[in-house]
Amino acid sequence: MDTLVSLRVFCSVTELKSFTAAADRHDISPTMASKHVRALESRLGTRLLNRTSRHVSLTETGSLYYNQARQTLDALDEAEAAVGNTTVVPRGTLRLAAPLWFDNRRFSSMLAEFGTLYPDVRFDIELTGRNVNLVEEGFDLLLRATVPGSLDQGVIARALIEMPFHLVASPAYLDRTGRPERLSDLNGRSLLLCKSLHVGATVPFELPAGREVVKFEAGFESANESLVRLVAQEGMGIAILPELMIEDDVTSGRLEKVMPDTAQIATTIYAVYPSRKFLSAKVRSFIDFFHAKVQQLNRERETRLNAP
Repeated sequence: MDTLVSLRVFCSVTELKSFTAAADRHDISPTMASKHVRALESRLGTRLLNRTSRHVSLTETGSLYYNQARQTLDALDEAEAAVGNTTVVPRGTLRLAAPLWFDNRRFSSMLAEFGTLYPDVRFDIELTGRNVNLVEEGFDLLLRATVPGSLDQGVIARALIEMPFHLVASPAYLDRTGRPERLSDLNGRSLLLCKSLHVGATVPFELPAGREVVKFEAGFESANESLVRLVAQEGMGIAILPELMIEDDVTSGRLEKVMPDTAQIATTIYAVYPSRKFLSAKVRSFIDFFHAKVQQLNRERETRLNAP
């Protein structure tokens, strides 16, 4: 059997989770699709897929093989398009990991718009507060907001936009404990820690006059930014959360910024990917699209803030 065809069929079965759907994509019978996968398994001497009458899933070895096969096929498609002097159309499944606070209307609208522009791209998205291993877990792209110097070594990171993190608390909490007027007033206050930000209870702030350090008391800790936001609304303490996450809460009065002109942590949203060598059209197109959209959102936010 043609190994290249078998690779394409195997990847389609994996992405569609169905031999029948993969067979339709390649205009072959389900029986022939199964033969292509069995030919690969025989060639490799290992099982790639777990099969039941209703479900298809990757084995551990199959997952590793799929990640490499998908990169190889994407690179081949782009090489053929380049030689043929044709436009490379983004296609395939984009496996993307992003922070939990991307669970919002603005991000979902971006995904819908990208899907309209590139209908051949399918999404497989995980929103998580944990550290993701791009290569071992088979992700194409990671969107990560972090402070400089905290990115893992050995990955490629493209800075997309600055995203300030603000100190916020519920009005009830600030009524109870007082509204600080200077950073030193924050010492000893209860901080709701968000692990993904990579800061502890001792928080440095960069000011025009130099660095000033505030020593909070750690009153709560979670890797889930959404939970930190909710307990901040309940008045448990002060949280450090991204501008994009707390805009609506501040507008509605559920949360209040604490010393907004002073107490900010400068972070950047990065697009992180394993290698420049095999940057597929679907990944490159999404990075460029996301960059343009967040820049647009930033300009709109600045216009609102500067409006009379």
